[in-house]
Amino acid sequence: MTQMTASARRAPRETGGHSPQLFNARMCIAARNAYALRRLVAVIAATLLTCASWAQDPHPSQSGPGGEYTLKLNADIVILSATVLDRRNALVSGLGKDDFRVYEDGVLQQIRHFSHEDIPVTVGILVDNSGSMAPKRADVIAAALAFARSSNPQDQMFVVNFNDRVSFGLPADMPFTDRTDRLQLALSRIQAIGQTALYDGIAAALEHLKLGNRDKKVLILISDGGDNASKHSLAQVIGMAKQSSAIIYAIGIFDEQDGDQNPAVLSRFAKETGGEAFFPESSKDIASICEGIARDIRNQYTLAYVPAITKQDGRYRVIEAKAGAPGRGRLSVRTRAGYSVPLAPSPPAVR
Repeated sequence: MTQMTASARRAPRETGGHSPQLFNARMCIAARNAYALRRLVAVIAATLLTCASWAQDPHPSQSGPGGEYTLKLNADIVILSATVLDRRNALVSGLGKDDFRVYEDGVLQQIRHFSHEDIPVTVGILVDNSGSMAPKRADVIAAALAFARSSNPQDQMFVVNFNDRVSFGLPADMPFTDRTDRLQLALSRIQAIGQTALYDGIAAALEHLKLGNRDKKVLILISDGGDNASKHSLAQVIGMAKQSSAIIYAIGIFDEQDGDQNPAVLSRFAKETGGEAFFPESSKDIASICEGIARDIRNQYTLAYVPAITKQDGRYRVIEAKAGAPGRGRLSVRTRAGYSVPLAPSPPAVR
């Protein structure tokens, strides 16, 4: 996985305001996203029906609260979010289904669904609020708000603050928001003090993602050190990440004097989930990184396939995706490294 400096990827800032032109544009975006999401639901539901002869529990797509469409799928179909980059690490658009190859445990898979749409996501912003983060808090908050302004207007967002303890920034009766003023308040509600319960924070965020009704899940982790206060172990939380569909982007802002820093851990979470790890030289660079992450999320390809091996044996399956097209040069694909297959339920005991 490529580790990039902040200057390597920058996205333009979007301006604020609520002009009639912006309102109309957002309404158009919402209509287009709704159509794209319904089309994705229809195609995947058809795929499940096609495979019903061997699928044990193919759940159809369902409509969530407020009419939002959600997918209720089991392990019989794998959905990947894939970022394609060229040799200059620039995002590549305009590819088609036949330009991709997906392998699971080395076996070529048949891609049943392909799309390249800007669909809304559920996003958790995890912020390290240990004592050493105090001088960097203003830059971190500004970066998180820059991400929000560059994201899809229909994204569901939440904030997890962690130091010795883990807390949610939004009020208890507000699991998500799409408003930057509420995000700013959520990011500012805790004092930077104490140690770092990094693993506990990630575990809490992965669980909270399950409450969202967007089919794509993302976590953005901003921390300046390793873990020295969690109840969860690294192995436990890595296991949770492998079982989740979440993509984790990690931003490490380290002090040379900090003995707890552990960039390898941040890189591992990103690699396992198809995200990316960034290690800027200054906290001033975080905003441009966050804008780049928002652009990355909005330009990903969606690939879905039914695994050639359908046995629910509890094993971890390795995924590799490749892309190539005439005249495009060498392309790299970033997606999750694999997933854990659930164990099939044991048959009832014979009495």
